[in-house]
Amino acid sequence: MPQYTPPMRDMQFVMHELLNVVDELKMLPGHEDIDADTINAVLEEGGKFAAEVIAPINLSGDAEGCTLDKATHEVKAPKGFKEAYKQYVEGGWPALSCDPTYGGQGLPHTVNQFFYEMLNSANQAWTMYPGLSHGAYEALHAHGTPEQKSLYLPKLTSGEWTGTMCLTEPHCGTDLGLLRTKAEPQADGTYKITGAKIFISAGEHDLAENIVHLVLARLPDAPAGSKGISLFIVPKFHVNADGSLGGRNPIFCAGLEHKMGIHGNATAQIVLEGATGTLVGEPNKGLAAMFVMMNAARLGVGNQSLGLTEVAYQNAVAYAKDRLQMRALSGPKAPDKAADPIIVHPDVRKMLLTARAFAEGGRMLQGYTVLQLDKALKSDDEDERKEADAEVALLTPIIKAFITDNGWLATSHCLQVYGGHGFIHEWGMEQFVRDARINMIYEGTNTIQSLDLLGRKVLANNGATLKKFGKKIAAFIEEEGTNEAMQEFVNPLADLGDKVNKLTQEIGMKAFGNPDEVGAAAVDYLRVVGHMCFAYFFAQAAKIALAKKDSGDPFYTAKLATARFYFAKLLPETATLIRTCRAGLKPLMEMDEALF
Repeated sequence: MPQYTPPMRDMQFVMHELLNVVDELKMLPGHEDIDADTINAVLEEGGKFAAEVIAPINLSGDAEGCTLDKATHEVKAPKGFKEAYKQYVEGGWPALSCDPTYGGQGLPHTVNQFFYEMLNSANQAWTMYPGLSHGAYEALHAHGTPEQKSLYLPKLTSGEWTGTMCLTEPHCGTDLGLLRTKAEPQADGTYKITGAKIFISAGEHDLAENIVHLVLARLPDAPAGSKGISLFIVPKFHVNADGSLGGRNPIFCAGLEHKMGIHGNATAQIVLEGATGTLVGEPNKGLAAMFVMMNAARLGVGNQSLGLTEVAYQNAVAYAKDRLQMRALSGPKAPDKAADPIIVHPDVRKMLLTARAFAEGGRMLQGYTVLQLDKALKSDDEDERKEADAEVALLTPIIKAFITDNGWLATSHCLQVYGGHGFIHEWGMEQFVRDARINMIYEGTNTIQSLDLLGRKVLANNGATLKKFGKKIAAFIEEEGTNEAMQEFVNPLADLGDKVNKLTQEIGMKAFGNPDEVGAAAVDYLRVVGHMCFAYFFAQAAKIALAKKDSGDPFYTAKLATARFYFAKLLPETATLIRTCRAGLKPLMEMDEALF
């Protein structure tokens, strides 16, 4: 069975040495008293919960899966999941970053995100149950009426109730403009909602006493397309005015999807048969409200793959140090043994270092972005809020797509390290690969994230937000320009920054002639920009490590080695990606459809 050790040292490096989160957070209203000891203590306890409570039920939960009683429409989660959730609630973990007005602890989102990385490493399928609730909480916190907030947010904050988002329908995935679920107004101000939803993560389970579904539906007079979508709260059980539970609402689980991975999470087919719902926000403006939840989910999905990358790496390293296989080409490294441990072989090291670099790079990018999210939500400086919000919007599709693509590559590499044993369930590696694969698909496929980045976040404002982020990179390069020890990091970073600017302009010019040029370049373009982000953070990490490499702490030696590996072996991928971006639309479209 795989093991997991929370990477506290690297988390503390990212928070306190790279990002200086305490100084940054102290400037925000409500976080004036935050300190490193508090953050570290919270995450150390969170790490214990992840490693000791939910990690041990990950493998068994995958093997058992969820069980649907078709007569009652009730779903039972795998053995141990309900008990673990009870401990999670009793420990106050759901309330960590929630508003104190509704019973939350008011800690920064930055702290919560690091906590969730550990949960995802330990057990992604389990973590999705409380994880969806955070998105529902954020959507209602931003768009709910005072009555809705007072009724639902305390229960979501405490974890007594969980939440979902019900978007996808059998005939439409991401194209929500095609959805058909109907909402009929009632005399009492509620709505009767009828329709069918699929792929609803955590859509039905026995972990909590109520499930708060956020459902997209159409009013009778709604305009066609995405401009005619409204958002509704549809609880599993009716909620009385005093917060107590009433009878069963006719929103049911009609089936469970039989999936490639995340077997421990109930991916439900949901049927609404005149279920009672209440409108969230304005009529026909539901997509804007739902995007609060969707964007939170996209950051969360990136965090899922970050967690899987870390735990797969940890186990692959342990295996590589123990597994004896062949001799090193340069001669025996363990002459007292029958063969050398496979960690001496260059390609095994390449696979391990790839996973390590993707984990450390993802942790830096994720930490930085969520720190900006805290600023966007809390700063009392309007300009700072706007700038931080724009940066979060820019980086969210990169986090979702780049980190999940990397997670798929990393977990696959780590499985390969195990050889044939990696293909066997009891070692845990094949589960990490299967679980990682969904992260590239849901909450908007990675192609959609790429289109969002290039089309909406870059070209739509002539690259203004990207240029602002680029100015931070340029300032760092300028600062380190005369530092000889940093040239191996700042020179390739500067070169890539110039190439991204030119590539962006080139694609923009092509798109004026044919908008499909955006679709042809978007996926490779996102990966190039993702590498630019990683290179920026690895260069900063290298600067810190260089200053402390003689401290006697091997952490900095390892950090420097990982940064050098990243720049030497992974960043050069951008050269190919830039060429394929420039190849444009023609090679994709010149073949007649009949020839496929």
